[in-house]
Amino acid sequence: MKRNIVKFIMYALLLCLLVFLFTVFWPRTYDVPSFEKRAGTKYWALSTGSAIGYTFVPAKGTKKPYPVIYLHGGPGGFVSETVIEVLARLSGNGYDVYFYDQVGSGQSGRLENIGEYTVERHLRDLKEIINKTGAEKAILIGQSWGAVLAVLFSAGNPAKVYKLVLTSPGPLYPIRKELANIKSPDSLQLKEPPFSNRQGNKKENNIRTRAMAFLATCFHIKLAPEKEADYFATYLKSALDKSTVCDTAKLVKPKAGDGFYAGILSFNSLRQLADSRAAIKNLTIPVLVIKGQCDNQPWGFTNEYLQLFADHQLAIIPNAGHSLYLEQPELYVRTIQQFLK
Repeated sequence: MKRNIVKFIMYALLLCLLVFLFTVFWPRTYDVPSFEKRAGTKYWALSTGSAIGYTFVPAKGTKKPYPVIYLHGGPGGFVSETVIEVLARLSGNGYDVYFYDQVGSGQSGRLENIGEYTVERHLRDLKEIINKTGAEKAILIGQSWGAVLAVLFSAGNPAKVYKLVLTSPGPLYPIRKELANIKSPDSLQLKEPPFSNRQGNKKENNIRTRAMAFLATCFHIKLAPEKEADYFATYLKSALDKSTVCDTAKLVKPKAGDGFYAGILSFNSLRQLADSRAAIKNLTIPVLVIKGQCDNQPWGFTNEYLQLFADHQLAIIPNAGHSLYLEQPELYVRTIQQFLK
C-alpha cells in the first residue's frame, strides 16, 4: 500500500514538473497589432553600435540655435505618433524637433547581447545624438523614464543641455522610498488615477513572462525570441496604460514597438546606479516640471526634482494623468512653449 502511495506521489510530482516546464518553455502569442514602420523614419548608425530610428521635424521661420530632443518613457517604450503630432508644433516656434526611439525599442535596432541594455548605453547614445544634430546644446523633453534619463545626462554633461522639460518624471535612483508617502499640498488638487500599474502587472504577467524577466536580468539569457517578447511588452502596456490617464476613454489603441529586453535590462541597470543627487543639485539649467492632476507617480518623487533644481518651474495640468499629451494636448504644448520663451 505504501509503495503505491509513493508511486502516486512521484507520478504527481512528475506531472506537475512537466506542466511547469510546458508553461515556461512553450512559446505564446498575443493579440496585438503587428509592428509597422513609422512613416518618414530616418536612421543614425552611432559609434556606440546602436542603430537608431528617428523622426525629424525641421524648424519653421527663424531657426533657434538649440534643437528639441524628445526622450520617450519606458524603459523599453517608443515614440508614439500622438506625441510627434503634438510636439511637432514646437517647430513653428523655430525649433528643430527630433523624436528618436531608444536602442532596443520602436524603430531602433535590437542588441544581440541584451546585457548591453544599460543606462550608460542610453546616455552615450544621447550624447552622440546631440552631436549628430550639429548643435552645441539641446533642449531635452523627457517623459516619465525619459525625464530620469534627461536629468542623468544633464548631471554628467551640463554643457550639452540648454533647458530641461520633465513631464510626469519618474523617481530618481537609488529610490528614496519614504518620498512615496509625502502628501501633496491641498492647493494642487492632485488625485489618484482610476487604475494602478500593479493591477496591470498582476493581471497580464504569467509564469513564462516572469521566467523571461528572471533569466534576462540574472543571466542575460533570452528565453523568448525578440518578436514574442516585444509583443508581450505591447500586450502588457495596453493594460498598464489604464493607469496613465484620468479618463480611460481617452486611451488610443495600442501599437507595437515596445522592447521587452531593453525595458527589463535598462530598468535593472537603473536600480544599480550610483547616487547622482549631489551632481544634480549643482546644475543651473532651467527646468520645467509638468505633472498631470492624476499622475500615477507619487507627489514626493516629483517634489524631489523641485528640491534639487534651483531654477525650476512647476505646472499642474488639470484633468490629465501620466500621459499628458493624450488628455490635454493643447495645454501641454502651450505650457512648454511658454517655458521655452
